[in-house]
Amino acid sequence: MTLLASALDPASAEYAEHRAAMLEKLAALDAEQAKALEGGGEKYVQRHRKRGKLLARERIELLLDPDTPFLELSPLAAWGSDYPVGASMVTGIGVVEGVECLITANDPTVRGGASNPWTLKKAFRAHEIGHANRLPSIHLVESGGADLPSQKEIFIPGGALFKHLTQSSAAGIPTIAVVFGNSTAGGAYVPGLCDHVIMVKERAKVFLGGPPLVKMATGEESDDESLGGAEMHARTSGLADHLAEDERDALRQARRVVARLNWRKAYADPDPLTVEPPKYDEDDSSASSPAT
Repeated sequence: MTLLASALDPASAEYAEHRAAMLEKLAALDAEQAKALEGGGEKYVQRHRKRGKLLARERIELLLDPDTPFLELSPLAAWGSDYPVGASMVTGIGVVEGVECLITANDPTVRGGASNPWTLKKAFRAHEIGHANRLPSIHLVESGGADLPSQKEIFIPGGALFKHLTQSSAAGIPTIAVVFGNSTAGGAYVPGLCDHVIMVKERAKVFLGGPPLVKMATGEESDDESLGGAEMHARTSGLADHLAEDERDALRQARRVVARLNWRKAYADPDPLTVEPPKYDEDDSSASSPAT
């Protein structure tokens, strides 16, 4: 085994300067990461919890196999823009019933889970990775569709998201949607185009426009449940394949769907390598070059 030699001098002034600069950058990175974890902030998180709902990351945690890692993708999407860090969506790769899956989850604490231009970029990148690696995708849906102030930047390019879903399905890559709450306008297309759909009873609502828009357009009086509620879609329209009692039951059913896919990778995992501990202190690598 080849050992790479190091010329670092941890006792030098240059090393100390570089280390301090790098640690400052890493602290700033951690702070931005914390913003993404906070979602829409304490006010909206508490409002979401008072409704008896799980947070996006809690839903992912319950979906995944116990004690398995979650490789989050693009956690700092929208950084430096006018939109919240994280782009109102969590994406990543995790193991469900022993199957590596692409997972996307709308964060309803950020403007009701509405999509902004950075949400699209984040979702597109996740789908690109999932399709290239033939990963079944699971979409934890609760979205108000397009963020209206930025709709002109979303409506035309946003159609590519639905194209990605249909391309995956056509390629034989399973797509699964779990609907937890309001999924309106563009948010309605994701369950509409997925192969397997699970909806939470008395919570999930899927329609292009709600009762007020129906009243405005046609003069017809309607209500959420009859227009696009979970039971209507499960018993009448056929959009919902499974009707869940609550969020935890929906996630349990999603795991069951994956277990029944009998999914196998198109390629074998490489043989695990024997890795020895590094010769030098791992912390020294943070000061190997100046922070720029």
